[in-house]
Amino acid sequence: MAGSFGLDDFGVDDRLRLFSYVNADNRVAYLWLLRAFESARNSYQVVLHTSEVQAALNGLADVHPECPDPATLELPRLLDALVEWGVLDRSQDGARAATLAEYRNRHSVYQFTEAGYRAHRAVESVLAAGLDDSTLSRLVFADLLADLKALRDANESGDAEEVYRKLNRLDRALADVAERAARFYHMLGDLGRTHDVRPEVFLNHKDALLAHLRDFHDELQRYTPRLREAVAEAEATGLERMIEAAAEADDRLFATPAERLADWRRRWAGLRSWLAPAGDAPSEAERLGGATMAAIGDVLALLRRVTEARRGGVSRESQLRHLAAWFTGAGSEPAAHAIFEVVFGLGGPRHAGVAYADPEAIAGRLSWWDAPAVELSRSLVQSGRMPGQGNGRPARIDRSETSRRMLRERQVAEERRQADAAARLVAIEDVELDDAQAGALRRLLDIALSARTAGRRDTPLAAAAFGVRLTLTPCPGRFSTVVTRSGRLHLDGYELSVTAAGHTAVAA
Repeated sequence: MAGSFGLDDFGVDDRLRLFSYVNADNRVAYLWLLRAFESARNSYQVVLHTSEVQAALNGLADVHPECPDPATLELPRLLDALVEWGVLDRSQDGARAATLAEYRNRHSVYQFTEAGYRAHRAVESVLAAGLDDSTLSRLVFADLLADLKALRDANESGDAEEVYRKLNRLDRALADVAERAARFYHMLGDLGRTHDVRPEVFLNHKDALLAHLRDFHDELQRYTPRLREAVAEAEATGLERMIEAAAEADDRLFATPAERLADWRRRWAGLRSWLAPAGDAPSEAERLGGATMAAIGDVLALLRRVTEARRGGVSRESQLRHLAAWFTGAGSEPAAHAIFEVVFGLGGPRHAGVAYADPEAIAGRLSWWDAPAVELSRSLVQSGRMPGQGNGRPARIDRSETSRRMLRERQVAEERRQADAAARLVAIEDVELDDAQAGALRRLLDIALSARTAGRRDTPLAAAAFGVRLTLTPCPGRFSTVVTRSGRLHLDGYELSVTAAGHTAVAA
């Protein structure tokens, strides 16, 4: 035996047999049959007769088109299999008999076993799992701080029941935070690895995803030192007294006092490792903050990869899908080979015959394996022509003066447009920048930031172009904000100023 209330090998086998219907041939029918029992249980009808099971299935079929037709199901056989696996329990209800013959035949009624209901709910939770519930809870930190302060007050006043309630609530809250974080970061990993996510969907939700990560990280950074201080204050009121009070108020029937004390010591150690570990060791909250910053970087990398894939108009995934459709739609095998040769360029080998420069130097009795190789020119291998087989003159260069003039005029017009936009940047305070001004500002910022020295943030940065001069003055703890039509641009740690510079005037 594994313990007083543990499971032996036979007990483990019986629990695992509860999931046998998942791998059965008609597992869909078993699933909807159990859903009918769950629907009746939600209506406070626990015990069902075969006719009532049929009626519950009919109700589900009316609402859900994917439910199989109850008339085509062999209910007695399905119910017997579920009883054999331990999911359902069968009993006899003689009160339903109206005649002596019916009483002798007996009426079987069915209901969920406790383990069977839990197994069914586990299967339903797996089927219903999705990305929508993978979110981080940033509002829980305020509740944790309030519960820690209430725990300190309850321990000072000697209220054992309140200590137990607060400790239990803190334990559940931290478990929820850890579980949510694990699901969320696993979802981000799947998002970066999977090929089923459409780029349009990701681009539409990227702002919400980044805002969610940023808000969670800000709340975590704001509450981490306060939570650490609250843990220390709670322990200062007497850690052993708090643990003993929680164990005394714990109402678990089959746990001994020593087991309850050990369990609450373990829970408090886990809570302390999460919020305020001893020494200089990083807490789990700090590790969570680091994971959040890494997740922001992963999302930005995924955004860059999606953007680069869409820059050509068609993503690599779309190209491969269309190519697979062409191969599938090929009418014959020669057509498929033709598509393969055109796409991959792997045609038949090119045969070339070249003699030795001095045939007398190689003995005729030597085989190809023993004779030295003959050097082949690149033009012969690639095009099949020997060197010098062309006309001997270089190809004519085709110059289009009209196209060159149009490109030059377009370039000059673009420079003038950027110069006009930059000239209007001199007074950017409390002014919303249009697209042309925002583009000129980004170009100036790129020039200034490219000259930044690694590890030095105390040196002013400057860039001059288009008749203006942009200066970035280090300002730790503050940030500059520029309002554009597309949103707000924040420069953390720098003060931005744009002035006129006559020596950088753009030539017409």
